[in-house]
This record gives sequence, structure tokens and C-alpha cells, in this order.
Amino acid sequence: MPPRSSNAVTPILSPAGLPAGQGGAASEDIPRAAIGPDGRISHANPSFCTLCDLAFDSIGGREALWVLGRAPPGTAFHFDRTHSSDGREVTIASLSAPARETDSIARLSEISAALRRRERELSEAESIGHMGHWRWPVGGQGIVWSEEIYRIFGVKKDTFSPTLEGVGAMLYRSDAGRMIQVFQRAILEKNDYDLDVRVRRPDGSTRHIRCEGRCEKDPEGEVVALYGIMQDITEQVHHERQLRAAKESAERAYAAKSQFLANMSHELRTPLNAIIGFSEMIEKQLLGPIGTEKYLDYIKGIRESGAHLLDLISDILDMSRIEAGKYDLALEPVDPGKLVHLAAHMMEGRAQEARIALSASVRDDALTLNADRRAVMQILLNLLSNACKFTPPGGSVLIECEGRHDIVLFRVIDTGCGIPANRIGQITRPFEQAGNTDGGYTRGHAGSGLGLAITRELAELHGGSIHIDSTVGAGTTVTVRLPARAKPAKRA
Repeated sequence: MPPRSSNAVTPILSPAGLPAGQGGAASEDIPRAAIGPDGRISHANPSFCTLCDLAFDSIGGREALWVLGRAPPGTAFHFDRTHSSDGREVTIASLSAPARETDSIARLSEISAALRRRERELSEAESIGHMGHWRWPVGGQGIVWSEEIYRIFGVKKDTFSPTLEGVGAMLYRSDAGRMIQVFQRAILEKNDYDLDVRVRRPDGSTRHIRCEGRCEKDPEGEVVALYGIMQDITEQVHHERQLRAAKESAERAYAAKSQFLANMSHELRTPLNAIIGFSEMIEKQLLGPIGTEKYLDYIKGIRESGAHLLDLISDILDMSRIEAGKYDLALEPVDPGKLVHLAAHMMEGRAQEARIALSASVRDDALTLNADRRAVMQILLNLLSNACKFTPPGGSVLIECEGRHDIVLFRVIDTGCGIPANRIGQITRPFEQAGNTDGGYTRGHAGSGLGLAITRELAELHGGSIHIDSTVGAGTTVTVRLPARAKPAKRA
């Protein structure tokens, strides 16, 4: 045993004697000692003395190398250079005792329990999601499966060993070939991959499987394995098929309805025209006077009701023809200014009856438009009819027309009740009317609710659009934009 230094300072063998930050209760369990510039121990804590098997009062002044050599095999050493409380430079030796065998076994047991718990949680999660994980070493035949993939394929782990050949035999022939191609391409391109396959289970049922995977690479970047997940998407596939079948059925029924109404045009309009025509003859007493004057009021009611019914049927039939794709535009050069004045003239009677001031403004008399004359007139009449319908007595309606570059703008401005902001996006749908009990814009107004829907469809058939600005209680502005050289838009 080497002697102590003769000039050694009497050591303070307590944590308080170590430099600031090295003592205190928090460091009692960490074996630490201070080594002076002379290479001898100047201070140490009890844990250090115990680990080196030296008495607490005999360690001060001993050579550090001799003391540290007494530490048990496997002890880890850590050295920090610092200053003691009196300003001297010292080296702090911190020791980590080797783990006891019993401690290692306990730690391994804890790790194993945590691993088993994680595996159990993963297995349960995969079962809930009908999904399992797999791994295939490139060049090998065997594939590693999780428990859920065995359940997806309908096989048992103790009777089925997953291999490329065995899995391929359970797939549809075309799917098995695609799977091999996808794997080969993934290895060559070193990219992620996915594919859907169909599996024939031993019980004869078919399951739809989605396979997604990635490449495992070695340090040189070469693919050494493929791994990923397989998910049973059978229920999803069946659900999508049912939705697609229901959609197709609804579309066929809707098309049949539209086709039926479009074909009924002649059958519905012919008797109505006869009713209206004969009622007009009787009302005007073209073939002689009517004996009872009261009948004239009845005849007038019949004619007006017939005309109103004809308007409703015409709207429905026009909408059906558009939806059935049977509304063909007859494009020709037209004068938009003349159409605006004509539409205003045709609506003068209704405006006067409603005590509404109706006016027209054309800013450029030289405007030309390549469009369907009847369709454009129907657009203007629909807009004017709506404006007059929802403008109270004493209000005003203005229809104007102007050109901007290659666009012709038709604008109808009224001082009516206005449209609630949350309804503007809906009123161009078929059979829709806005609801505003405070402003009076309600479904109670006469009409089919097809006017703006037809207007939008006719504008879009020309390749144009419709835009609505409205303020409740102040009025509405509807703008229709049509290309000056319209070409029929292709309908889906």
C-alpha cells in the first residue's frame, strides 16, 4: 500500500469539501473524488470510498491511480477539470459501478415485459384495423407474417408457411403476376409500392387485400428486403360497389324522368293551346254574343289559368330538355340591343299592372352577338319577370346592355325586397326560391322556381355565366355574361 504524501493537507472527507456543484445530497450516491495537481486524492465522498474498498478516513492523500485501480472490474470512469472552493485546480473523478447480475436480469425482465405488452397492443390494433405487417428478405422464399395476416388469408400459423409461391397460389392468377412485377420493380427502382389483390381463402370466399410496402436497404443502398402492411378492404370494396350501383340507378331514373318530360312536350302543349285559343275566341265573342255576361269573367279566368299553366309546363319541359341534353342552340348573329328593348316592351303590361317603373338602356347600339335568339330572349324575360315579381309597387326595374372586349353583359337591376345572402347560392337550382319572411321574398310567389335555373343553364350552354348581387330591403342586380362569339358548351 503506498504511503500518504507527507505534505498532504488534512482532507475534508465530505461532499461539502468537493467543488461547488459536485456535493450535496443529490450527489451522495454517485462515487466522486477530487484529484489535486499532484495526482493524489484530496477529497472523496463515502460512495467513492465504499466502491474502492477504503476507509473513509484513510483515502485522503493517496495516489489517485492506486485508488482508482481498486475499483471493481467494469467500473466506468469520467473525469472533469474544475476548481475547488479555495480556487485550486482539481480533477473530479466520477465512477459508475458495474451493474450487478441480479440488476441486469431484472432490467432484462422489465424490457421483455414491455416488449410483450407492445406486441400485444400492436396485435390488437392490427386486428381492429384488419391490417397486418409482413417482411420478405430479397432472394428468399419465406415471408414473415404477423398474426392478423394469417386471419386475413383464412389460414392457421401451425399449418401454413407463407412463401412467395404459397401466397401466389392463393391469389387470382392475374393478381399473382402483378404482385411479382410490383416487387421486382420496387427492388430495381428502390421505391415504395402498393397494389390491390384478390385472395381465394380455403373456405372458398374471396377477400380484397391492399398491400403497401417499402424497401429495406443496406449501408451501400442496396435493397435487402421488402416490408409493409396488408389490409383487408373487402367491406370497403363492397360498399363502393353498392354506392356506384345506387348512383347509376338514380342517374338512370333521373334520365328516364327527363326523357319522359321532354317527349311529352307535344302531348301537353297541344291541348293547352286549344283551351287557350278557344277561350280567347269566346272571350272576344268572335262567333256572336254570349247570352250571360257573367260567362265572360269565367272565360277570362279559364284563359289566364291556361296561359299560366302553359308557362309552368314550358319551364318544366325546357329544364327537362336541357338536362336530357336535347336543347340544341341555333346560333346566329343577333342584335342584343334590339332584344333588350323587345323584352322590355313585352313586359310593359305586367310592370304597369304592378305599378313598377320599367326602363331599358343600351350603351352601344353597334353591339353584335352570335347566340341563340330564342334562348337569349328567354333569359331576358326570365330576369325581368323575376324582377317585377319581387319588386313592390312604386319600385323600379332597369334592364341594360353593354359590351366589354369580347363579352356582352346583360344586367337587370331592381329595387325589390332583395335576397338573403345565405340563399343566393341556392336560387339558381331547379325549383328553388329564396325564403325571407321579413323582406317578402318567399316561396308563396307564383311560379315554378325554374326561371333562374333555366337562365343559368342557357347562359352556360353559350359558354357564359350568371352573377347575382343582392341586399335585403334594397334590391337585386343580376348580370349575365355571354361571349360575343359563342360556341355551344359541351355538356357532361
